[in-house]
Amino acid sequence: MHNNQPIGLFDSGIGGTSIWKAIHQLMPNEATLFLADSLNAPYGIKSKDEIIALSCKNTEYLLNLNCKIIVVACNTATTNAIKELRSKYKVPFIGIEPAIKPAALHSQTQKIGILATKGTINSTLFHNSLQQYQNVTFVEQIGHGLVELIENGQINSPEMFELLNSYLQPMIAADIDYLVLGCSHYPYLIPQIKKILPPHITIIDSGEAVARQTQKVLQETCGLHDLTTPAEQIFYTNSQPEVLQSFVGSNCKVFQKEF
Repeated sequence: MHNNQPIGLFDSGIGGTSIWKAIHQLMPNEATLFLADSLNAPYGIKSKDEIIALSCKNTEYLLNLNCKIIVVACNTATTNAIKELRSKYKVPFIGIEPAIKPAALHSQTQKIGILATKGTINSTLFHNSLQQYQNVTFVEQIGHGLVELIENGQINSPEMFELLNSYLQPMIAADIDYLVLGCSHYPYLIPQIKKILPPHITIIDSGEAVARQTQKVLQETCGLHDLTTPAEQIFYTNSQPEVLQSFVGSNCKVFQKEF
């Protein structure tokens, strides 16, 4: 079964491009449409009702562009809205959640750091995930200000390093051996994070797992692209197209749109 319609992805800004990169690397011939809702970033400080409304708006925009599957490339939107999206729309959805399970299964100290948005950490889905691992101590930290700096292209700024250092030092002191990144923006901070963390602490994000799950669901439901050459990679943003372009590369088409 083949289906040449595009894969649709959305995020509260440019962070979800880390998920897009993993999907594109695994399935380079698939066409993709990415919606970067940077005007409303970060979703992590918004109410559950606001997050659901924005997620529905983004989904409908992508469905109107004939997307065959929707990847919710945002931890906050997944943990707060994926249930509502799946009940409202018939298209398959792929969510993204903090990779707690592999960290919990492999941790030697049984102490795991989680850096995530307020919306993710306060969600019911996130807390239910933690309850599965009663013997593990989770050191949770809301990444206040990180998304805003990333959206403004300030990944390597002194302000970013200072914020990360203040968030990570208590985790180091608590003897974590895994750090779970609970926001699709945060993989872009790994080089900075590695300057702070001791080398024995493993950093985990969800990109590769989400890509594999997307491929699996496409194979089982609506089908993969049948072309042998790479298809178009199109990105829409309602904010700064030049910042988004710098994250995805010159081979991708980036357009500024109102949505």
